[in-house]
Amino acid sequence: MINPTPLMRLVAGVWGFKTLAVGVELGLFTRLANGRTLTVDEVATEFGLAERPADLLLAASASLGLLEKAGDGYRNSELAEQFLVEGRPYYFGAQIRYSDLRTYLPWHRIGEALRTDRPLTWDPQAQQSMFDTTDPQMLLEFWDAMYSTSSFTARALADAYDFGAHTRLLDVGGGAGAFPIEFCRRLPDLRATILDLPHVCVRAEERIAEAGLSGRIGTVGGDFLADPGLPDGHDVILLSMILHDWDEPTNRALLAKCHAALPAGGAIVICELLLNDERTGPPEAALMGMNMLVETEGGKNYSGAEYAAWLADAGFVDVHTVPFDAPGANGAVVARRA
Repeated sequence: MINPTPLMRLVAGVWGFKTLAVGVELGLFTRLANGRTLTVDEVATEFGLAERPADLLLAASASLGLLEKAGDGYRNSELAEQFLVEGRPYYFGAQIRYSDLRTYLPWHRIGEALRTDRPLTWDPQAQQSMFDTTDPQMLLEFWDAMYSTSSFTARALADAYDFGAHTRLLDVGGGAGAFPIEFCRRLPDLRATILDLPHVCVRAEERIAEAGLSGRIGTVGGDFLADPGLPDGHDVILLSMILHDWDEPTNRALLAKCHAALPAGGAIVICELLLNDERTGPPEAALMGMNMLVETEGGKNYSGAEYAAWLADAGFVDVHTVPFDAPGANGAVVARRA
């Protein structure tokens, strides 16, 4: 018999996120790195908590697969050890922190966004875009969150698509450079350019220098929407988690610029959380689309078929989709200029 338990699981979804977020805020998973195990009493003492909340936090974290029981104590699960310990290569905490600080409270007003078709995290009448803010700390949180999500997504994309077939990559809206850094670490002959707003390029250059790749990855400050064209001299263009920010006419105009900037045989790679062709899922893509209602003026998540049609209309050929599994994308739509 059908029952409302699935609905209760949806109700409890926010509880799970907030348990994860407070664990990151406290530094719980970082403190438990490298196999360290703590009992409820030890956690209470170390974090300045009473015994009851310490017990509830540990039990809830274990139920979510973030911790595991070891005798009378708790230690990190493999998931937490790899992705929730600060300093790990694919640390995901920045995304969790940003979502907690900026996105979740506006989501409480999702009905307002549905009725007005206006974003909730910024004011279009006072700001030029969602990337325009007077709060530099929040802007830093945003780019660190994007880097956090993009690092492992770049790894998954590099496993799924052979960037070794190319020599010069242009990452349009490349943020802090997670994708070029991951690719260039793997491929010694690849060179890359990040095109993004000038203040974002400053952050990218810091990340690139930390990775020891300043000689192979460069930046170009610009606005890929407002500028008349894109930098040339590249044989592959990456649009990763970019097109879901904009409406169809804006995206079609950007794809036309990509086509004009590529040489014959050059490739374009659109990396996104893709909806199925029926627009019924998967949930991660559909819910990211709802998040675009909160965060953007015209953004939404699109299907692979929609991207394929736009690419064909822009003059690209050999359009196909490469599936993979990552936090920021579930596939890439790939095409080439004839």
